[in-house]
Order: sequence, then C-alpha cells, then structure tokens
Amino acid sequence: MSGQASNLLLKFSRHLFSDPIQQAQFVEALIHPKSFAPCILWCQPRPAELPFQPEPPLPWQPDFVDRLAIATKPGKHPLHDAGHYYCLDFSSVFAAAVLLAIASPVEVIFDMCASPGGKSIFAWRALHPQVLFANEVIGKRMAALVANLKRCRVSRAIALSLDSKVLSETLAKTADVVLVDAPCTGQSLLAKGDKAPGCFHPVTINKNANRQKRIVANSAQLVAPQGYLAYMTCAYSPEENEQVCTWFLSRFPQFQPVEVAFLKDYQSPLTTLPCYRIFPQDGLGAGAFSCLFQNTASGDKQSIPESFWHRPGLVHLG
Repeated sequence: MSGQASNLLLKFSRHLFSDPIQQAQFVEALIHPKSFAPCILWCQPRPAELPFQPEPPLPWQPDFVDRLAIATKPGKHPLHDAGHYYCLDFSSVFAAAVLLAIASPVEVIFDMCASPGGKSIFAWRALHPQVLFANEVIGKRMAALVANLKRCRVSRAIALSLDSKVLSETLAKTADVVLVDAPCTGQSLLAKGDKAPGCFHPVTINKNANRQKRIVANSAQLVAPQGYLAYMTCAYSPEENEQVCTWFLSRFPQFQPVEVAFLKDYQSPLTTLPCYRIFPQDGLGAGAFSCLFQNTASGDKQSIPESFWHRPGLVHLG
C-alpha cells in the first residue's frame, strides 16, 4: 500500500488508537513503509569474528539474537547457507519472547503453525526441548519448513502436517509448551511494503478470528497440566488478538494469562490482560501481538503414544 490511505485503513486506525497523532503515525507507517533493522537468530555458536556489526541489544533481547544495521544483507552471507543463523523480522523475535518467561529445559514443544520455521527455531534455542514438533497443516509450506530446520541443524525435531483437531484428539495433555503463531489477515505485511488484499475488511478479520479460535481451542487440548500455551499473530486488529484471548479464557478457565515482566513496557492498551504489542511506528519491526497462558489444572502429563512416533508423514530431523 502506498500513496493515499483508504477509508477502511483510516477507520481501522481510529479503532486502534484514540490519539489522532498515533492514528496518523500508524497510517503513515503503512502507506509509506520504511526499512527495519534485519535480525538473525544464531542456531550455532557465534564465530570468533562476527561477520556483521550488531546493533545495541534491547534489555529483553535474548543472547542468541542480533539486530543488524539496516543496510546489512545477512541472507547473502555464506554462514547463512551453512545454517549458522536464521534470518527473521524482529517482530517475530518480539512475539516469541514470551517463551523466555518459561523455565528451561522442557521436554516437549509443539509449534502448531510452524512454517517457515523461525519461531520453532527460537523455541528450540530458548527452551532446549527433548523433542520439538514443528507442524504445518498447509502441505505446500512443508518443504520450506523442513529445509530451514535441516539447514539450521535443529536436532531432536520432527516436522509433520496434521490438522489441529487431529492433534488434539491424538496428543491430549502431552506438551509442556504449545506455540500458536496463528494464521491471520497479515496486516503487518503492509509495513514491509508487501500486499495483503482486504486485510482491513471486517469480513476478512472475522473469518480469520474464527479460524484462530478453532486452532487455539484445539491447541489447548495438547497442553499438559502446568504447561504453557503461547498465542501470537502479526495482525493489528483486536478481533484477532485481545478478543481471541478473552474468548479463549472464557472457554478454558483453567488457563491463566502470564505476566511477562520484561515486556511490561509493551502492554497492549486495548485490554487489562497481560498481552504485548509492537506497532510499525515503534521502529522495531512490522508489528506483532503475543500472550502467554499457563494451564493451572491439576493432573498428570500424558506420554506421547508409541504409535504416533511411527505415524506416516513424520519427518525426523536429527
């Protein structure tokens, strides 16, 4: 999107912000996108001599992530092809940062919407699981997921492609951490200079919100007692974010939102729940939303059925 703001975008900005200055800054960030600092997630130990000069880290930034100068092209360096690091938008780092509030190591992580793999790799680096399941229900996106996990030498990982409903029925109460980077309207793509047709239309937003509710409800079934569910999107609309969280808590009262102290400066102004946001006008990335829940139910964690390990279609990676 460039040039002139549509009426839908202007109306949407008023939906998000009460301050006219913030409304204008948000609209400007979408119709005249600016570059953000590229970011790399180290999958292997840093070399003695860094190939890039990193920017000063933010206080909450994990030690395995570097932000780089805007003109840097880390995807073209030989270390990228060799799997030493993964390139991602810093918004993804922000969204996944709630995982840093979970004690490491954990036994089982399940990433429900994993392709192309950045948040799976973040979870693997942050929480050192015994096994990481990277699930991608859209078959044509599996190749990129598997390729990235292989390139980055992610060990103890399994890639698979199953609907969330199937997983909820097969793997109930087996996971310590479930990550839901939910499919969304992709509104933040505009802040990168990409296209997302219809992303501000109420019909598109509601369609995505309903799909997100289905996925997060199924995903909750996988979370073991005292385990965690992290919900995140790259959309701006409250219907896909805060309102999904409110809906989720009303249906699954055994889950409680977790305050992430190091993200308190990013508290969403649209709810009293501990939900965290960045917007493109903040200058860190195209935008993200994230919330962490803990399953407070009592009971025992279940073992993954032996038959599941041998299910056709599972890609074992190291």
